[in-house]
Amino acid sequence: LIALRARLIRALIAVAVGCIALAIWPGPAGLYDWLAQPLVAHLPEGTKLIATNVISPILVPLKILLMGGFLLALPVVLFQVWAFVAPGLYSHEKRLVLPLVITSTVLFFIGVAFCYFLVIPAMSQFIHAFAPSAIAAAPDIEQYFGFVLTLFLVFGIAFEVPVAVIVLARIGVVTIEQLRKFRGYFIVSAFVVAAVVTPPAVISQLALAIPTCILYEVGILAAQFFLRTTRAPES
Repeated sequence: LIALRARLIRALIAVAVGCIALAIWPGPAGLYDWLAQPLVAHLPEGTKLIATNVISPILVPLKILLMGGFLLALPVVLFQVWAFVAPGLYSHEKRLVLPLVITSTVLFFIGVAFCYFLVIPAMSQFIHAFAPSAIAAAPDIEQYFGFVLTLFLVFGIAFEVPVAVIVLARIGVVTIEQLRKFRGYFIVSAFVVAAVVTPPAVISQLALAIPTCILYEVGILAAQFFLRTTRAPES
């Protein structure tokens, strides 16, 4: 418990430092302008997002600041998680910690970037292209923030599939052969999950399911490599 508390405190300090850095530049308002850009770019000219809650113009940018601070401190947070688990590992297994921390961080950021630069703009363009001309689109800032945050988390976690496959194979929960046999079930599950957790738009569902299936195959190949390189030395 003492070790867990120490790791949690260090992770929280890293998040706080990230929030302070983002508060200095670009600031909460600047972060929200950046976050809203993929949607605003496809709204009619002169259209702005609206706030239906009195405190939303202050509360929503602060929430975004916290989210940004967490993402900025993610490498430190993941390292603290792995460092807490490391004492229970064998020496040959500890070599897996640093590569997985780096890989987890990079994959999560790739998932968020994929969502921000490709998925959200494509969805915004698709939705507004089919919207009736009699409708004036003016999304609420709080609902948009919740929508984007959900997508960021979904795509960030989905891109962690290779790491999950490697860990499950390394601790012996599944074998490489079992992972290969489960391939068909995983593909079906990926499309089902994509249909449930993403908005009812074909673009977002395909954008989540297809990369997830590809990453599953990447995870199997990476698991084979890690199983060879982290094998216990023969006595």
